[in-house]
Amino acid sequence: MTAEQIKNLEEMKLKDLKAKNYLFQSLDKSILKTITQKETSKKLWDSMKLKCRGNARVKRAQLNRLRRDFEVLAMKQGESITDYFGRVMTVANDMRNYGEDVDDVKIVEKILRTLTEKWNYIVCSIEEAKDIDELSVDALQSSLLVHEQKFKVSGEEEHALKVTHEESYGGRGRGRATFRGGRGQGRGRDSQPRSKETIECYK
Repeated sequence: MTAEQIKNLEEMKLKDLKAKNYLFQSLDKSILKTITQKETSKKLWDSMKLKCRGNARVKRAQLNRLRRDFEVLAMKQGESITDYFGRVMTVANDMRNYGEDVDDVKIVEKILRTLTEKWNYIVCSIEEAKDIDELSVDALQSSLLVHEQKFKVSGEEEHALKVTHEESYGGRGRGRATFRGGRGQGRGRDSQPRSKETIECYK
């Protein structure tokens, strides 16, 4: 080999090492462990393509499974907005990786359609006030998170009012019993009328 050929070969090897490095950085650790040693970036890429994508039949089967998963997704009782969006986006991104065109409109409509009943009036107000075709997933999540915080605050206030009411009701009952007891004793066993100063009125 001439000096120029040797130089070109070294440059190609360097480029190949850089390509392999980029591929390694983009791989998840769990996948990286299953990749056998490959001499070139091309062989590494072909191996990844075969492992992760497979042939057309495997790809189609995976996509059909993901479509079913996407269709049956629904928010669970007590599930947070962040958790539900995470589940929906995981399936949507997997579908995109297999070539499915999943735009924001489809995801937004899916989420609005599958929220729990307590979100019904929020969904109606969003559909009335906003153009769903122009609403992004991030904007929808931000709006729902604001309402979720209001639900939490409202729930805390309702709990505090309930506790206060129960305490007030219990105290009032005890006061009424004392008052009635005083009157009964004054009329029955006691010949002398009882002084009003010793009677505690529950009001």
